[in-house]
Amino acid sequence: MSSVDSAPPQKAIWEPSADGAFTSVEAFRREINRKRHLSLNSYFDLHDYSIKDFNFWLDLWQYLGITYSQPPTKVVEAGRSAFQITWFPSARLNYAENLLQRDDDGIACSAITEKHVTQNVSYRQLRAMVGEMAAAMRVNGLVVGDRVAAVVSNNITAVILALATTSIGAIYTSTAPDMGSKACILGILDRYTQVNPKLIFIESEVFYAGKTLDLRDKAKEVIQSLKKTGLTLGILLPSGLSGKSQNIPDRSVFSRLRYSITLDAFLGSGDNRPLTFEQLPFQHPLVILYSSGTTGMPKCIVHSAGGILMQTKKELGFFYNIGTQDTFFQFTTTGWMMWVVLLGGLSWGARIILYDGSPFHPSIPSFLRMISDLNVSVAGLSPRFLAEVHGQGLEPSEIGSFEALHSIALGGAILTPPLHQWAQKAFGKSTRVFIAMGGTDVCSAFLVSVPSLSIYAGEISAICLGYKIEVFDESGKTITSSGRTGEMVCTRPHPSVPLFFWGDESGEKCHNAYFNHFPGVWRQGDLMVVNPKTKGIMVLGRSDGVLNPKGIRFGSGEIYSVLEDNVEINAAVEESICVGQRRPQDNDERVLLFVKMRKGHRFSQRIVKEIKGAIRKGLSARHVPEYVFQVESIPVTVNGKKIEIAVKQIVSGLQSKPSGAVANPDSLLQFYKYQKIEDFERLYKL
Repeated sequence: MSSVDSAPPQKAIWEPSADGAFTSVEAFRREINRKRHLSLNSYFDLHDYSIKDFNFWLDLWQYLGITYSQPPTKVVEAGRSAFQITWFPSARLNYAENLLQRDDDGIACSAITEKHVTQNVSYRQLRAMVGEMAAAMRVNGLVVGDRVAAVVSNNITAVILALATTSIGAIYTSTAPDMGSKACILGILDRYTQVNPKLIFIESEVFYAGKTLDLRDKAKEVIQSLKKTGLTLGILLPSGLSGKSQNIPDRSVFSRLRYSITLDAFLGSGDNRPLTFEQLPFQHPLVILYSSGTTGMPKCIVHSAGGILMQTKKELGFFYNIGTQDTFFQFTTTGWMMWVVLLGGLSWGARIILYDGSPFHPSIPSFLRMISDLNVSVAGLSPRFLAEVHGQGLEPSEIGSFEALHSIALGGAILTPPLHQWAQKAFGKSTRVFIAMGGTDVCSAFLVSVPSLSIYAGEISAICLGYKIEVFDESGKTITSSGRTGEMVCTRPHPSVPLFFWGDESGEKCHNAYFNHFPGVWRQGDLMVVNPKTKGIMVLGRSDGVLNPKGIRFGSGEIYSVLEDNVEINAAVEESICVGQRRPQDNDERVLLFVKMRKGHRFSQRIVKEIKGAIRKGLSARHVPEYVFQVESIPVTVNGKKIEIAVKQIVSGLQSKPSGAVANPDSLLQFYKYQKIEDFERLYKL
């Protein structure tokens, strides 16, 4: 594997100001010193304490001001396994109550569409809306432990549904309404037929990328299918802020569905009872999230109320540096873990922005201008979006002032050093452009940026408090301090370990997913390296997609970094995907690189030579792909992640059945022809 130990010294692209000493995480460090009579002099000292003493979690509980009816008397007791222990066994709390502590006229949520139609809801109004929804849910039979499903856009209704459900102690699960294709409907059913919801809230119409989609027939199909698995009622949501009618259009489509009802009728069934918060154990199930499931049935990952509450509040307060005066924007759909993180901004009394639409419509400048005009102080964006901003030659400073913006959080995909360096320069030193890395599996971040630490291009500055993250080689030996690339693992339990997979009564599937490769150790499935000089961390891609030609192991992120660092290549290539190919008849693996060209640029042998030459110079001759091919599109998930594993399977001779998590499933079809690579070898010889 590659090493960073011999790399030349780096210069930080962002340095903390004197204000870094007054951030929440530094105040917490000083509080620990006072309370525990310790001398923790840096973030790294604080992190060391957080992974050696379980009392750290009690310190964190108290510092974050968790609202409860019964306090914790101890932190942990033995559970199903060394990792799946029971946290705060005596404590009783409610997640929704902790998010609705603020009860005034300050804005809680601003919902915005592509047309920039805006709806503002105060904390006082939000609490009343949640109460109205919860009353209707209770009247219609919802009780602790029931599941509520939603197919809903990122809007006020989604927030109300989540908080009303969790106030009762029911379990919430949601997906985005991208039901424009049969595959997307199957993706929804793949999830919801596993968890058997009692209620489903589903949109009848959405507006996205400049188009209005009528979802009534799709909604009917979903409701009819779920009726067979225990659904008692389907609630049809109005079109919201799409600019269309606020009423369900032409309800005749549902005339034969006796178990469907409009949202107005559902809310009208409530009895105006006051909002109450069920007091439940720390590890009571809160939400069900889903693995990407790009090539099969998704895993239904059950997360605890206390785990999500503590982890998201810790991360947003300490590392995103969010407080009461902040405006938090995260580009996400309601089906991604980052939507749950966005919701957590309410626990700090912040204003959260709910954007429903495409960042590319009507244009990227329009989207960026919206962020500036809303005085967003913390923006969660994707590397893919920034790559498009850079690729189009746009300068943020010429689009908006971004006066309030102090942090840009990037995640969901690899951020290459060249793109990181460009983004930091483009937004200026007053804005911290950082990378965070976690996963749906824990609904939190393993790796974070600390406001009091320097940032180096392409690196994440530290491991999150409470996580003991290490780098293992293939034999299970730690190589964390060696500067070598290896498997990212977590070797100590934490409160956001999944409770279980829904339907996995024995726990076997959950154990096999995380603890089989290295017995008793959580394997995340990503390649990671720690820079011995900066202590910064780089994540280089999925370990199951590692490239291994002639025994030389490296991550696809290293290839992407070279392409983005080359001005001419970056100007011509819009996107790329790099995978290994090893069919049953092959003695070794070859590396294939597929590129999508930008408009106005032609694929040719000249660009192939430039790409191979840049990789040879930037890495080595052993890293150069054997072939570079042009494709029409790059397959990605609905959250914008490149689907390397499915492409690798296809070109290696397997069939791959895409699930509803694939945003553009038809794009996978173009890779089957590369199973017969010999045909292309003959073509190259001609």
